[in-house]
Amino acid sequence: MSDIWFKVGEATVFAAEGQATDAMPEVLIGSTKGPAGQAFATMMGQAQGHTRMFVVRDCNQLVRPATMMTTKVTIQSAEYVNLLGGVVQGAIGDAIVDAVAEGIIPKEIVDDVCMIIMVWLDPRCADDANLDKKNLYDTNYEATKLAIARALKGEPTIDELIANRKTIKHYALDGVVDY
Repeated sequence: MSDIWFKVGEATVFAAEGQATDAMPEVLIGSTKGPAGQAFATMMGQAQGHTRMFVVRDCNQLVRPATMMTTKVTIQSAEYVNLLGGVVQGAIGDAIVDAVAEGIIPKEIVDDVCMIIMVWLDPRCADDANLDKKNLYDTNYEATKLAIARALKGEPTIDELIANRKTIKHYALDGVVDY
C-alpha cells in the first residue's frame, strides 16, 4: 500500500507561436482509501459544462493509476469536447503511462493511488482552423508529466517559494506590483 496520501502539483507549458495550446494541468494524487480517493469517487457524476471522464489512451485502455480528468473551462461546443476527449485525453494518458514506465510514479503503487487532473484547454482551440494538434498533444503531454513529478516531489518547496518571493511574480501583476 502506498503512503502517498494527498499530493498536488501543477505545471505550465506554453504553446508554439501563434497557437492557443498552452497546457496548465493541476494534479491531485493520493491513496484510494484517503481524501483523494473520496474526491475521485465523488467525481463519478457529471456537472453541467464540466465533463468528467476517466483518462484512457484509447478504447479499452484505461490508464493506471486510475485518473479522472475535468476541464477548468465551461464546455460550450462539440468541437471542444472532441479536442478534450481526443487529443488532450490521449496526451494525458500517454504521459501517465510514461510516468509509470520512467519511475516517476512507482509501478508498485498504481492500484493503490488515484489521480484527478484539472485541464486547461483554451476555448479558442475549438474554433481555430489552424489549430496545431501536434502542439496541443505535446504541451499537454509535457505539462502532465511535469505536474505529476512536481506533486510527488513536493515542488516547489516552501524554501524555494520563500527564496523567489521577490523575484518571481504572477504575469497578471506586471505593472500592478513592483518587487
